[in-house]
Amino acid sequence: MKKLIQTTAILALMGSAAAADGALNIYNWGNYTNPDLIKKFEDTYNVKVTITDYDSNTTALTKIEAGGHGFDIVVPTHSYIPIYVEKGLLMKAGIPEMENYKNIAPEWKDVVWDPAREYSVPWQWGTTGVAVNTTVYKGDVNTAAIFMDPPEELIGKVNVVPEMQDVMSMALMYVGGEPCTTDKAKLKEARDALLAAKPKWMSMDYGMTEKMSNNDVMASVNWNGSTFRIRKNNPDVVYGYPKEGYVVWMDNAAILKDAANVDNAKLFINFIMDPENAAMISSFARYANGISGSEAYMPEDMKTAPEIVVPDELKSAGRFNLSCSDEAQSYYTAIWTELQK
Repeated sequence: MKKLIQTTAILALMGSAAAADGALNIYNWGNYTNPDLIKKFEDTYNVKVTITDYDSNTTALTKIEAGGHGFDIVVPTHSYIPIYVEKGLLMKAGIPEMENYKNIAPEWKDVVWDPAREYSVPWQWGTTGVAVNTTVYKGDVNTAAIFMDPPEELIGKVNVVPEMQDVMSMALMYVGGEPCTTDKAKLKEARDALLAAKPKWMSMDYGMTEKMSNNDVMASVNWNGSTFRIRKNNPDVVYGYPKEGYVVWMDNAAILKDAANVDNAKLFINFIMDPENAAMISSFARYANGISGSEAYMPEDMKTAPEIVVPDELKSAGRFNLSCSDEAQSYYTAIWTELQK
């Protein structure tokens, strides 16, 4: 009986899809959503999609918590999903009953941050490391010293993305600590190192794809997919996996509890679990996704790209961190606030 009800619900969703209309408002990281994917969704379902960009998980969470935002879907990093759930900001959207739920790869289906995928589906996953222009710096790029203790060639030419969790985690690993630690000595060491390094940076900015492509920035804490896109424009830029430790993450699409366009949001969540559509997301932003079968539709150059294929000797340095404790988060926030002054 349960299976019959689920099947009926899926057919009802599919039936409404053909006649769907109206609007959908998506809140996502900047330069992260394939316009062709959105056009395909709009043409298929007669839904007008509006994309609003943000530059960090903190920015997105603050905006959504304040209310009155008008968004239907948000795309938080995995470590923020439990925070959204605890604050009552996400909707249980019946994802396991959706037609394309079966396409989520087994390793991404029952995840610690969202057991049974009640709230979210994979968007993309990747790593946070460093991007370096080799015309300026020819030394070791597999180190967080690129931004924690910039070499002379890069002083005044380094950017740090404004993503607190990634930067704090990498800083702690650089000084020999662990992400989300509450060890005050290690936190102080990371804080002091960051504050000493900051005068040697040129900026704390989000969008590096265009700026590093154009040689406006010579090094940056950056994400692997963005660096892949930079290298396609500017072959002098390489991606480094800090041997002291780098961050592995997954971003996830979720429907907000106060969404106004719930039916259209559910259509979109199901839509991006289709392998061909998931590949459209990846082919634009150049990150892996968590949808089985999408590989058949992916660009050939993603299969061997150095930004995607982690060197064997550096695989163990990657850390897939879950949410920090409230105590650790409070230390992170205090340090981050001081760093941004």
